[in-house]
Amino acid sequence: MGLLERLFGRSEAEPTLDLYNAVVARARAPHWYVEGGLPDTVDGRFDAVAAVLAVVMLRLEQEGASGAEPSARLAERFVDDMDGQLRQIGIGDMTVGKHIGRMMSMLGGRLGAFREGLAGGDLDGAITRNLFRGQAPTPQALAHVRGALIALRDDLRAAPVEQILEGWVP
Repeated sequence: MGLLERLFGRSEAEPTLDLYNAVVARARAPHWYVEGGLPDTVDGRFDAVAAVLAVVMLRLEQEGASGAEPSARLAERFVDDMDGQLRQIGIGDMTVGKHIGRMMSMLGGRLGAFREGLAGGDLDGAITRNLFRGQAPTPQALAHVRGALIALRDDLRAAPVEQILEGWVP
């Protein structure tokens, strides 16, 4: 629990905190890095967080207008988290904005690629471009990541949006 939460309790201004924390926890699950072959590096962890976040945001899109605000708040939380992470690894104030801009562009690219890939039933190209940065993964790693993303999408589809907004990410 953060300092502000301890001082003021859960605020309506923070409704996506639990959900964002669940996204990050899901993205840090060892299977992404072991069976999935994602590098356990700053870039690899970013790619995993962005992938899980994109799938969650795509689920919120299904709610129409009522999913737009929580999705926007998740994106804002992502920016805040990435800003803090960049500063922690020593990126200076002068360039943090540029890095954040690129990260948001990468998240947007994943949203589009995963939206198309999930709808068309072919995620392999999107996974290779976005999670393996164009380097062909092993067939086993690709199959694992594809299966994990599809399972996440399916589990999120089956869950009531209220449950997801409370921080449930399977």
